[in-house]
Amino acid sequence: MELGKKIRVMVVDDSALARNLIIQGLSAHPRIEVIGYAINTLDAKQKLPRLKPDVVTMDVEMPGQSGIDFLKEYLPSNPVPVILCSSLNLKVFDALNAGAVDFVRKPDVQESKEVFITNLTQKVLVASMARPRSAPLRSPSVAVDTPNLGGGSALDRVLVGLGASTGGTEATLEVMRRLPADIPPMVIVQHMPKGFTQMYADRLNRICKMEVREARNGDELHRGLALVAPADLQCRVVRIGDKYTVSCTPGEKVSGHRPSVDAMFHSMADVVRCKMVGIIMTGMGQDGAAGLLEMRKKGAYTIGQDKESSVVYGMPMVANDIGAVCVQASCENVASVLLRHLKTLH
Repeated sequence: MELGKKIRVMVVDDSALARNLIIQGLSAHPRIEVIGYAINTLDAKQKLPRLKPDVVTMDVEMPGQSGIDFLKEYLPSNPVPVILCSSLNLKVFDALNAGAVDFVRKPDVQESKEVFITNLTQKVLVASMARPRSAPLRSPSVAVDTPNLGGGSALDRVLVGLGASTGGTEATLEVMRRLPADIPPMVIVQHMPKGFTQMYADRLNRICKMEVREARNGDELHRGLALVAPADLQCRVVRIGDKYTVSCTPGEKVSGHRPSVDAMFHSMADVVRCKMVGIIMTGMGQDGAAGLLEMRKKGAYTIGQDKESSVVYGMPMVANDIGAVCVQASCENVASVLLRHLKTLH
């Protein structure tokens, strides 16, 4: 995007009520211009070549062809950043795998339309700088055949933290499905709307070899377990004697987020007395960079996703620029870099 140029947005939604809310809300931002709308995917196919938007907002469930099928068909030859506007629906993850950049939860009766528009506006601004994938990730629903790491007390004393934002749901899955069942304990912070972290953890648990679940306050970390930080709570690692647990509690936003990657990484740097690994993935802004630097200063091995494979090279770029990253790797290679390092700890 050229500096100063307005972001041209097209809205695709079969609900006139939702369309009007989104159009009016986005149009109020000085950097955004809504250049048109479509009432379904067929309408969108006809208008997109003519309108050439910078960003598309799209409902997932629509009459006729769904948003997911549209993305699978359209994006390979016409990559454009797409933000999903969805109710609390598991299909949003299928749409992200099909190439959508991010998603926003539509407000229900009790929820604020202003908060929805604020979140959507922010994601449109981010999406305008994103590098959309032109094709779905390969074999997204299948774990890669990876041999177990094996026994050895050294690997029982390792903790891994992973943080991601825009583009991170699929990037993190790509890492996790390449890891073995007996991976050292992991804590994952992914910026995500309330209600979706439980579904995301369940999805990872179905696909990956290790146990994955949404973290609960007081959960003990152990080998073969990965915990996903709950939306709208700060998730930190806590040491109790020679054991490690997580605290998931309300609190102020850190680096603009709740949960915050920085909050999790800083907690690891502060309390962890065993070996540590920190991984920072695709995302806008700088959440996690400062915390990862503190981890590295305490002796952690740190991995940053590279520019070429990042949907938004923000968080890993800042982390790399300040010296927080030991090694950069593509999304597909982060897992192998991690495994090679763990094998040196035997």
